[in-house]
Amino acid sequence: MKKAIILLLVVIVGVGAYFLFQSSSDMADVVIDTTPSGDEQTDAVNTGQDEGDVVVIGKSVEGRDITAYHYGTGDKEILFVGGIHGGYSWNTALVAYELMDYLEANAGAIPSNVEVTVIPVLNPDGQNKTLGTAGRFTKVDVPSSQDKKISGRFNAHNVDLNRNFDCDWQSTGTWQNTTVSGGNEAFSEPESQAFRDYVVTRKPSAVVVWYSAAGGVFSSSCGAGILPETRTITNTYAQASGYPAYESFDFYKTTGDMPNWLAKEKIPAISVLLSTHEDTEWSKNKAGIEALLLHYAQ
Repeated sequence: MKKAIILLLVVIVGVGAYFLFQSSSDMADVVIDTTPSGDEQTDAVNTGQDEGDVVVIGKSVEGRDITAYHYGTGDKEILFVGGIHGGYSWNTALVAYELMDYLEANAGAIPSNVEVTVIPVLNPDGQNKTLGTAGRFTKVDVPSSQDKKISGRFNAHNVDLNRNFDCDWQSTGTWQNTTVSGGNEAFSEPESQAFRDYVVTRKPSAVVVWYSAAGGVFSSSCGAGILPETRTITNTYAQASGYPAYESFDFYKTTGDMPNWLAKEKIPAISVLLSTHEDTEWSKNKAGIEALLLHYAQ
């Protein structure tokens, strides 16, 4: 009887040990997924907390991404913006894409203390109206119809985004001899809201905004004169590029202008107006960009 009890205990201990070992082996193969959920990943991107090179800073009226591309890791951020007038000024998006290609091929061109950010298309709905895409395109994709190009100047609410910022804002603005909508209030549009939130959070050292077409570099201001640094970068970009420098845009009255709002926020900003609606004038802009990078390398 005593031998039978001992044998039973041996069997029980053996079986328990087997299952304990098997369980430990199975656990060794388990990988714990600490990746954030889809919602958490989206939140990280939309708040600009993504540590990668690409950040979605907001959405357009029709839900298209507004994307910022980062190059370099310095503490001085220089922000370049294209496509605020969508398909009408399509060459401003193309020059921004040329800058991105240049930076990807020439990482050494960025000083160690500088981060370059490019928002190639601030008005993706407007670009899509004209080109049928909110992303990359080529010159051959641009339609010949002037009416189709002009329709793409505005966002999906038919608002001119460069009349929707909080500097001398009015509900109606002027474009050449045409009356355009400035929105229901300053920053009524999701595109301008996205840009505002990005800038207020990041406080870039300087902003360059491309437009077309007048051929020049224009300083920004909003009722308090031109910031000294704005005057400096206006002249720096103009002298290197060969564009003439102007203290203000006086061809017709503008309200709700983005660079002038940046001046109100004490952020140095310049408008670079390409000479035509048909060319990016890359060699001129490349020289201006390189001069600006050298200026902020100090």
